[in-house]
Amino acid sequence: MNQTKIGNYRWTICALLFFATTVNYLDRQVLSLLKPTLEELFGWSNSDYADIAAVFQFTYAISMLFAGRFVDKLGTKWGYAIAIIVWSIGAIIHAYAITIGESMATILTTFGLTALPVSILGFMFSRAVLAIGESGNFPAAIKATAEYHPKKERSLATGIFNSGANVGAILAPITVPWIAKNWGWEKAFELVGAAGFLWLIFWLIFYESPEKQKRIKQAELDYINSDEEETTVVAEANTEKVSWFKLLGFKQTWSFTAGKFLTDGVWWFFLFWLPGFLKDQYAMNSDQIMLPLAVLYSMTMIGSIGGGWFPKYFINKGYAIYDGRMKAMFAIALFPLVVLLAQPLGHYSFWIPVVLIGIGASAHQAWSANIFTTVSDMFPKKAVGSVVGIGGMAGGIGGVLITKIGGWIFDSYTHKGIEQSFAKFKELGNTDFINQISALKLFSKYGDKVDLNVMALSKLPAEAASKLQNIDPALYQQLLDIQKPLVQANLTTGYTIMFGFCAVAYLLAWAIMKTLVPKMKVVKL
Repeated sequence: MNQTKIGNYRWTICALLFFATTVNYLDRQVLSLLKPTLEELFGWSNSDYADIAAVFQFTYAISMLFAGRFVDKLGTKWGYAIAIIVWSIGAIIHAYAITIGESMATILTTFGLTALPVSILGFMFSRAVLAIGESGNFPAAIKATAEYHPKKERSLATGIFNSGANVGAILAPITVPWIAKNWGWEKAFELVGAAGFLWLIFWLIFYESPEKQKRIKQAELDYINSDEEETTVVAEANTEKVSWFKLLGFKQTWSFTAGKFLTDGVWWFFLFWLPGFLKDQYAMNSDQIMLPLAVLYSMTMIGSIGGGWFPKYFINKGYAIYDGRMKAMFAIALFPLVVLLAQPLGHYSFWIPVVLIGIGASAHQAWSANIFTTVSDMFPKKAVGSVVGIGGMAGGIGGVLITKIGGWIFDSYTHKGIEQSFAKFKELGNTDFINQISALKLFSKYGDKVDLNVMALSKLPAEAASKLQNIDPALYQQLLDIQKPLVQANLTTGYTIMFGFCAVAYLLAWAIMKTLVPKMKVVKL
């Protein structure tokens, strides 16, 4: 069919979804890029950081369940608009985390509750607001894609807009560290968060449902609605409600949910922990991680767009839509296995794990483009947002688990390295120094407690490090020199464990999905 005669306005909408997803990932990645700076400023352990990240993921998970319903009920245009307003506000208020944390601590103390350190409280609150808003992005974007594209185009359109996540992930390491270095970490949150309001202007101008869209040709509207099994107009579909319990009665829902639960956490892990990995394993600062992360996430664009196209290779060979998509997803699930080599080969150069993890992350984006599309393949438009929300909640819970487990593993191996350094230092006759520093009560300037059993000397807040140096500068430096390689070596084991799960998660998810839904069966509601 001649695409010029049909018209291409649906790709304008796809471009809007692409830029919204770019902003979405810019906002959520600021914290991870500033992790090396903030953990030294506030004295966070890996578990502290994991708690903050887990609040985002848990809130995101719960909100995804309601976000899909919210978008289905309110409609794509205003559902998306409200979502980006909320998440942009959430991104900006990270800059005021200390003030927010102090207010929350005061309130909790008034009620006789023991408060967390103010920095952790403030960032937890900010991440929760960000998560509530960001949970609306994918249900709204998938719904808009289902509204504006016939089924045979949806995986490609999904792959294109989903590649905005990669662009956001590329732009973030290029811009955020520079902003933080020159204008302060607060400005990084404020400026990146403000980008969402710019996108909102274009969304309100150019988006309308296809049946109401004055800029779309009738030929293109007919092409969009060309799927025989779905002739109900979107305006009518938006008014219908489908019970969550009814949706949970379908194996197709559980297939999508299982796939998201097992694989979303991998992407969260890469997004939230890679800056810390490069610092822990290769002693890179914020400026040095810019290029490796930009290269890594540039690779993921290939996966996102290529993954959207890949099923068409099988479909054009005569396979049914679902069969072609599952064959493509199996091939995609094999690529993350290369992540198993990231640590064994990492001693040659940091570029080896960067490239191997980049292949794994690229495979995730290819997987994501297709797993989302399985929903619009098998469910009517009126239920797409709700099913995506259910699966998104499962993915968020999976992300919480992998983040918390990661924080616990990294703190455990850091603690092991610290213990080894203390023992070795005592063997050199420096027991008194170890006893002296262990007896100190250390805090950051914001009142966060510093624990020398889980906080390596190389990551201490300046105020805490100064107290230790005042006891004996030479011994402090000697202990630091002994501790660094021991902690690094132990963390290598911790990252190897986490990378191992990331490598095999997709094959496990594919096997479960294929078992639940061996052949495509369209859900009738």
